Amino acid sequence: MDKDQGDIIIGLDIGTTKICAVVGEVKENTIKIVGVGSHPSIGLRKGVVVNIESTVNSIQKAIEEAELMAGCEIKSVYAGIAGSHIKGFNSHGVIAIKGREVGQNDIDRVIDAARAVAIPMDREVIHILPQEYIVDDQDGIIDPLGMTGVRLEAKVHIITGAVTSAHNIIKCCNRAGLDVCDIVLESLASAEAVLSNEEKDLGVALIDFGGGTTDLAVFTGGSIRHTSVLGLGGNNLTNDIAVGLRTPMAEAEKIKVRHGCCLNTMIQKDQTIEVPSVGGRKPRIVSRYILSEILEPRVEEVFTLIDQEIIRSGFKELVAAGLIVTGGSALLEGIPEMAEQIFNLPTRVGYPKGVTGLVDVINSPMYATAVGLLIYGLNNEPERKFRIRDENIFNRVTNRMKKWFKDKIL
Repeated sequence: MDKDQGDIIIGLDIGTTKICAVVGEVKENTIKIVGVGSHPSIGLRKGVVVNIESTVNSIQKAIEEAELMAGCEIKSVYAGIAGSHIKGFNSHGVIAIKGREVGQNDIDRVIDAARAVAIPMDREVIHILPQEYIVDDQDGIIDPLGMTGVRLEAKVHIITGAVTSAHNIIKCCNRAGLDVCDIVLESLASAEAVLSNEEKDLGVALIDFGGGTTDLAVFTGGSIRHTSVLGLGGNNLTNDIAVGLRTPMAEAEKIKVRHGCCLNTMIQKDQTIEVPSVGGRKPRIVSRYILSEILEPRVEEVFTLIDQEIIRSGFKELVAAGLIVTGGSALLEGIPEMAEQIFNLPTRVGYPKGVTGLVDVINSPMYATAVGLLIYGLNNEPERKFRIRDENIFNRVTNRMKKWFKDKIL
């Protein structure tokens, strides 16, 4: 938290469709939303920066709007990262305990042992997330400090990303005049905002259905077990409408938001919509049923791919609390019903919660990631901010993760 700004935290969701900044004021360990800024995102494709200038411009516009509403100057942010380059895997470390009692040094060593896996040169660790410890044969331990034993094991979930993609996000923020406190996987941030502890304990799958990517995070036993990013999202739906109804992309987006439905059984046959044409031709009147015929197969494809990913992870039987769909595309009519059919799990749309202040402004799945970044920032206070010119940005992030991990179990 930045003490100079009167305990203010800023979450910056750099998405493919929109860039969104949410300003939160910390009061007695809760977050009060005091400002929101949003601007269409130009310069990202499938969650990855493809045009630095356009992205910087969009970030500045969103930040200016948030500053105006909050009445403060924004200097540092927690930035989200997504894209199909993100990979998550589980790892396991084992050490012998020195002096028969688990000390902080042993915990640090076992985390180092768990993260000692071969990672390609073009990838870097973004998060090391603890799942559980095992002392001798006793598993399910959250905090092993002070326990007696001879052997300590740690199970962790490691998330890696492409060095260049993370670098570009930090570079864009720096060019917009912002320090980056931390970069956070967007599905983890969304989980902070929409999931309850009971759901995480019982087992839950979170789907962040965004514009450029669809992110998956699976939790069981209170810890994250599996993460994955699919390079398909709401933009694919818009593109399908534009091609299928022969209308410009901007109009296709409006049609999707106003009239879109991904289950044709929910539509009455006599409903019609007006579709603007290309090249100055007259608008046409089209049945809404045709629109749902275009959307249904694409949503079905996205959900089927995610379902296969959950089955492949081996956790399908363990998500007893069901499925939560969040992200801007979760607002499409028929999404929960379609998800229930495909996943065969109880489904709800995830709205951000756990904050006060301008709750009515951020009460939409599209703000889940930005609000989650604030909650993440509150729970994981960094030692200091970093800028792109620092020697090795990622060593800093990794060290901060380890420091956070220590604090969490002390």
